[in-house]
Amino acid sequence: MSAMNNKKQNVFYKLLKIVSLLIAVALSFSALLLAAAIYFNSPLPTDKMPLITDDVQDVKKTEDGVYFFEVHRGETSQSAGRRLEITGLIRNRYFWNLLCRLNKEHIKIGTYKIETPLNMTAVHNILVSGKQILHKVTVPEGVTLGKIAAILEEAGICSADDFLSSANDPATISKYRMPNSSKSMEGYLFPDTYLFPAEYPPLQVINTMAENFFKKIEIIDPSSVNLNPRQLNEKVILASIVEREYRVSEEAPLMAGVFNNRLNINMALQSCATVEYIITEILGKPHPRVIYNQDLEIRNPYNTYMNPGLPPGPICAPGAVALQAAMFPQKTEYFYFRLDDPSIGRHYFSKTLDEHIKAGQLFTKRR
Repeated sequence: MSAMNNKKQNVFYKLLKIVSLLIAVALSFSALLLAAAIYFNSPLPTDKMPLITDDVQDVKKTEDGVYFFEVHRGETSQSAGRRLEITGLIRNRYFWNLLCRLNKEHIKIGTYKIETPLNMTAVHNILVSGKQILHKVTVPEGVTLGKIAAILEEAGICSADDFLSSANDPATISKYRMPNSSKSMEGYLFPDTYLFPAEYPPLQVINTMAENFFKKIEIIDPSSVNLNPRQLNEKVILASIVEREYRVSEEAPLMAGVFNNRLNINMALQSCATVEYIITEILGKPHPRVIYNQDLEIRNPYNTYMNPGLPPGPICAPGAVALQAAMFPQKTEYFYFRLDDPSIGRHYFSKTLDEHIKAGQLFTKRR
């Protein structure tokens, strides 16, 4: 009986030794893993960070040690990890991959500001946060969709072709209070200063600018919400023509009044701005320095010299001054205006064609 107990005790002590050994190995391994995690998670000393070379794509460093790191559309966390390791923003790409597996939240596209020194976990938190650098983009009054597209592409927001494709898409147009006949978002993207992230979806850009337009026009005229799409479109078309014609703000309502007077008697608007639109945006030619008589005879629905009434759509993005003028045109007896003082852009307004011709003769004589 005693021998059996001794045998059991021996077996127990052997098992206890094995378990103790396994625990010691596990603890040692855990301590080693923890030490490795702490080491690889820690930032490199700033004096040991490698110099950024041209082959490291879309990583910029300022003199004060701030990095701007861009995550591309469709880029994997592994790809970003390689670039982070090359630049010294993290110590090891494999521990980065492990962290990305443990944290299921994906990195998001955009440009991020990383201030060193920063540990790997903090860098990861920045890239998954979506709090990216925003780029200031100014869209001036009077620009066309094509010019807006070029501005956005130059700023790195989205490609011009993708923007125009979305702006001309019937599905996009149908979301807003626009006539069924509208072919594009021309005139309905408010000219303003915007903050967009890099590589932003074109549709999101259009939504932001269009929503801004409808907010602004409701502020200008709260009763505009009662206008049906056709009525509102007529106001926007008129505003777009006024935008390209006026240079002195107080003359904008006068010009809108002149155009309204002409519309009321079915008289041609005779706006050179609409001819310029045909030449540059429809025919794709350079902006003309001079409008010639042959240009006034171009057969196109937008030619307000040959066709009475408003053109089929807006010719540019009107700003607040032009929209205000179109909503509240000044009531006058004027039917004509011509440039009188080119230095400040002031015009001479007249009631009759004879008065208009005489004003032109006086202007020519002064020149």
